Amino acid sequence: MEDRNRLPVVIIGGLHTDARKEVVDGLLRRVPGSVALHHDMATAYDGTVRRSVRDASGELSRGEAPLVNDCACCALREDLVPELRALATGGTTRLAIVELWDSVEPRAMAEVVVAHGGDELRLTNVVTAVDPALVLAYLADGDDLADVGRASAPTDQRTVGDTWARQLEYAPVLALVGGESADDEDHALLAQLHPTARRVPAGSEELVRLAFAGFDVESAAAAQHPACALLPQEADEAGVATFVWHRRRPFHPERLYLALEDLCCAAARSRGRFWLADRPDTLLAWDAAGGALCVENAGPWLASLPDAAWEMVSPTRRAAAALDWHPEHGDCCQHLVFTSPGLDRDGLERLLDSCLLTDDEYAAGPDSWKHLPPAFDTLLDPVP
Repeated sequence: MEDRNRLPVVIIGGLHTDARKEVVDGLLRRVPGSVALHHDMATAYDGTVRRSVRDASGELSRGEAPLVNDCACCALREDLVPELRALATGGTTRLAIVELWDSVEPRAMAEVVVAHGGDELRLTNVVTAVDPALVLAYLADGDDLADVGRASAPTDQRTVGDTWARQLEYAPVLALVGGESADDEDHALLAQLHPTARRVPAGSEELVRLAFAGFDVESAAAAQHPACALLPQEADEAGVATFVWHRRRPFHPERLYLALEDLCCAAARSRGRFWLADRPDTLLAWDAAGGALCVENAGPWLASLPDAAWEMVSPTRRAAAALDWHPEHGDCCQHLVFTSPGLDRDGLERLLDSCLLTDDEYAAGPDSWKHLPPAFDTLLDPVP
């Protein structure tokens, strides 16, 4: 079916609740025939998720969706697409606005809409609503979502900071509200955290246009993958700095492990990819916000794969590796980016460099590296 015959769907998310509602209300007023769907997960602990459907005139309907496998997000996925399809079938809705609940991350919902929308739905964009004056406070918040009443399930172990970072960095459009309370530092931080995003005022005609612009979930996913993520570049403005640290030599696992606390607290946000001398084939992802660090196995480096396996790797991944290829180490590298007000670049660089293999350790070669203290085993190979 042609795109013009499918119902446009725009997703509006973000932990800034008031900002999100302002963005949704603005679209409802400015786009005739628009309808907003919202699933309230505050009642998830009681076994249900509340659904509301409204337009510019007020609420059109209300209902409940039972939890699926004790998972509120699963209930949302099961209920969202049928509701959107019902709007599409009705033929009177010009734009469906999916207003996500506070801690729901937009990537999962975007992929659900695309995967199950069929010939009836067309995802046209993903927007995160932002109050610039609150960006740093939320990013630096290490509280568990459960402790502040924003968890989407009893098993939800995310923090406010890391959830907010993913919401912010996934969306190609940031809709800004409350600009009068934000200063230059707030805007500089936002610009450096997500430099490729379109930052537009909530309620503007530009936001209305962007709501229909189009969205590619595969490109969005690739931009988040540690191997080919579009990480920010060096910057320094209004007291906010972004420091890019790029090296080829592997980390000494024990020295890096001992420095983790200092490194993850050195910036409001840090992310990237790295490699350890005792795990030379493994691409490791670095993701830190709110003083909490997540280190994950992101699969093999391409340099460790046989040539035949490259055909199974996405073109984006292959292109990213080719741009950063080293004759000795291939795509293996340290590429970490730190963004924060008051960033101590020199101190960070000294600390990171001190965690690399020394000249003698490096000269000993990969066979020797395998016998270094396996300091990261507890993080990467947890006991079941």
